[in-house]
Amino acid sequence: MSQLFVVHPDNPQPRLIKQAAELIQAGKLVALPTDSSYAVVARLDDKAAADGLRRLRGLDERHHLTVLCRDLAAISHFAKVDNAQYRLLKHATPGPWTFILEASREVPRRVSHPSRKTIGIRVPDHPVTLALLEAADTPLLSTTLIPENEEEPLNEPELIRERYQHVLGAVIDAGPCLLDPTTVIDLTGPVPEVLRRGRGDPALLGLD
Repeated sequence: MSQLFVVHPDNPQPRLIKQAAELIQAGKLVALPTDSSYAVVARLDDKAAADGLRRLRGLDERHHLTVLCRDLAAISHFAKVDNAQYRLLKHATPGPWTFILEASREVPRRVSHPSRKTIGIRVPDHPVTLALLEAADTPLLSTTLIPENEEEPLNEPELIRERYQHVLGAVIDAGPCLLDPTTVIDLTGPVPEVLRRGRGDPALLGLD
């Protein structure tokens, strides 16, 4: 059965966050709250964990998984970013945005889009997510916790644990979070393109 770590939403207990990070390092999947909805995270360099994320969601390899980073420096390590893209990212992060960027060589090929060689990247604005990224000391692979063949993400930690007790290594319970998805913006073309409107308002970035 998966473990349940009940943490303070603004000041998560370091001991519990460290335990969750150790599970991730051991190849386990962990569900946690973000600034948009609950997500599932895994080690970026673990093929079995990446496959587990896709199985949980019922996704194929053409669906963009997202790399969660704690700052802009980490983004530039995993994605190719030019000056214009960097300025937009600096203005938008941290926050409820996912940016599609060209993957760098540091991103395992099995994680990036198989034909486009692109990856979803984001810097979340949630104390629990940022604490876990700090404890793990590495970006994490993630996907929104939407059950297969459903449209809405799960938002109740106890329900998540009950439903995926044999799949997840742990659930970090910081209470319910927002159910708005991230706004997805593709930065690989000549101009930024809004692929999905979510919690982030494109107008704040000068986009319609």
